[in-house]
Amino acid sequence: MLVGGMIGFLSYLCVIKISCKFVKKTNMGEVRAKIVVQNLRDIHLYEEGYLKQSDIRFLELDALADTGAVETLLPQDAAEALGLKTTDRIIVTLANDEKIELPLAGPVLITVCGRKWRGDCLIGPLRCEPLFGQLIMESLDLVVNPRAQTITVNPASPFLPSLKMK
Repeated sequence: MLVGGMIGFLSYLCVIKISCKFVKKTNMGEVRAKIVVQNLRDIHLYEEGYLKQSDIRFLELDALADTGAVETLLPQDAAEALGLKTTDRIIVTLANDEKIELPLAGPVLITVCGRKWRGDCLIGPLRCEPLFGQLIMESLDLVVNPRAQTITVNPASPFLPSLKMK
């Protein structure tokens, strides 16, 4: 996890190259991607002249592209580093059919494959595995290839996401 824009935490700004390729070979069908998560409130404060660009909190994370999940999940320590505020609580059903209540926090700006998504994220336990689900993949028009273990923009819409509104 890479943290930037926090005064005194890093003495320099990190340059981030966003890639849609897998991070490493993993279990068959598992697809991972580098994502950049930014505090959207910080971005708005910067745009209004109340915050320096270097003070916008962000993280670069190795996240699981989970086609079985709807929402995005960030570890609690990531949410704290970003300064996210809890906005709600949601009951989620896990893969083993267990139901648990998780906080929803935000707002965040998430960049995947060079495309940007805005919204809130579920917050999991400390150091849990970050993942992004169907909401981001559909909104950004991303294509997951489990066999090649890659996630890419839809080749039919390489410049902008294309969404169905019917």
